[in-house]
Amino acid sequence: MPLRDRLEDDRSANDRTSKHMVGHWRQRLLEEINLDELARLTLEQRRTRLEKVTDLLVTREGPVLAADERANLIKRVVDEALGLGVLEPLLDDPDVTEIMVNGPDAVFVERFGRVQRLDGGFASEDQLYQTIDRIVAKVNRRVDHSSPMVDARLPTGERVNVVIPPLSLAGPVLTIRRFPRAYTIEELVGMRSLDEATGMLLAAFVRARLNLVIAGGTGTGKTTMLNALSAFVPGGERIITIEDSAELRLKQEHVIPLEARPANIEGKGAITIRDLVRNALRMRPDRIIVGEVRGGETLDMLQAMNTGHDGSLVTVHANSTDDTVHRLQTLASMSDVKLPYEAISAQISSAIDVVVQLSRGPDGSRRLAEVAVVESARGDLVLHRVMHFEAEPVGADRVVRGVFTPHPLPAALAEKLFYAGEGIPPAFAPRAGAPGGGMAGGGPATRRFSP
Repeated sequence: MPLRDRLEDDRSANDRTSKHMVGHWRQRLLEEINLDELARLTLEQRRTRLEKVTDLLVTREGPVLAADERANLIKRVVDEALGLGVLEPLLDDPDVTEIMVNGPDAVFVERFGRVQRLDGGFASEDQLYQTIDRIVAKVNRRVDHSSPMVDARLPTGERVNVVIPPLSLAGPVLTIRRFPRAYTIEELVGMRSLDEATGMLLAAFVRARLNLVIAGGTGTGKTTMLNALSAFVPGGERIITIEDSAELRLKQEHVIPLEARPANIEGKGAITIRDLVRNALRMRPDRIIVGEVRGGETLDMLQAMNTGHDGSLVTVHANSTDDTVHRLQTLASMSDVKLPYEAISAQISSAIDVVVQLSRGPDGSRRLAEVAVVESARGDLVLHRVMHFEAEPVGADRVVRGVFTPHPLPAALAEKLFYAGEGIPPAFAPRAGAPGGGMAGGGPATRRFSP
C-alpha cells in the first residue's frame, strides 16, 4: 500500500487500535503463521514469534502509527491470538480485583472497591466464546447448552464463573474474581481497616487457641482477614485448610491445603466441603481452617471445635454478628443429622468463642465493624460486644469516617487469655469488680438468643 493511501486511511488512536482493527490483524496473523511450527515452540517462544510476525504485517500493510500505538496494537493482537484478549491487561493490573463481562460490548472492573465500565470490549460474541473456551479448557471443564454454567479456578488462582444462554439473556457472562496479595495485620491497621489495639487483641485470640468465626457480606474482605489472622498461628502446629477455591496463603511450614472438587461432566466425582471436613478429622490436625461454611458441614465443623480442635477459624456470609449466630443455626440444621434448635444453639455457644464482623462502606472501603464474644448464660446464647466501629454521617465526598470503639472484655475471656500467657490491650481491660468484665445483663453491648 502506498504511503499516501496509508496516511489517508489513518484515523484517531482509538480507531487505529479498535477491536475491529485488532480482529482484522488477528485474522491476517493466523493466515500468515505456520501452526505446525508454532505448536513445537514454548509459550514464551510462541509469543515472541507472533509479535515479530505481527510487527512485520503492520509495517508492510498497516497504517502509520506512533510507537506506543503500534506496541499496543501488536500486544492486543497477540493477546487475542494466544491469550485471553482484552482480559490480559486487566489480569496484569494489580489494582483490578474483579472482572465482569456482560456480553462482548460490556466489560466492567472493580478497582479500590468501585465498579467502572471500560471503553473497549471483545471484537465479537464469537471472540468472547473463544476466550471462555480457553479459560475452562485449562481446568478440564466445558461450557455449552447442555452445561450452561461453570465454576472454575485458573492455574494462577483466579476464580471464574461463566453463564451462557439460554440461562443468560444478556449473552455470555464471565466473572473473574482475583485475589489480592496477602496483607498483614499491620498493613490492615495502616489502611484503617482496624485499629492497632483490636489487631493486638485478635492476634492474642489466635495464639490463645480461641475458635473464631469471620463474618461479612460479599466482598467485605473475609479471606483477607483470615489470611492476616492465620499468620499468628504458631509455626509448629499442623494446619489443614479446606476451601472451595484455594485462596489462603499461609506462611507456616506444616500446612495441608485441601480443595473441594465439583462433579465432572457426567455429574459424578464431586467432593464437598463437608467430605473434606470429615476427612480432616482423621488427619491429626492441630487446627482446621475452613474458607467458608454454607451447608451441612457447619455442624461437622462445630463438632470438631467441640472435640479438641481448638484454635480453628472459619468464615461465613452474614451481615451482622446477630445474623452470624442465626445463619450458623440455619446452616447446622441443614445437616442430615436432625437436632433440635436448643441443641444446635448449645453447640454454637460451646464451640465458637469470638465473632469477627466485617463490612464494606459506600466508598468501597472494607473494615472491621464489630468483634463479639459468644457466651452462654442460663441456657441462652449471649453475644458480648467488645469492639465496634462507630461511623460518622457520610458527607458529600461519600467517604466513610468514624472511630473504633473498644469495650471491656468479659472476665471469663480475660481469664482464658491470662492462663494462655497472652496480654490484654489496655483499651479492652475488664472492669474491676464487675461480673463478666462489668458488662453482664441486658445492656447495649449484650444480646441474648433465647430458644
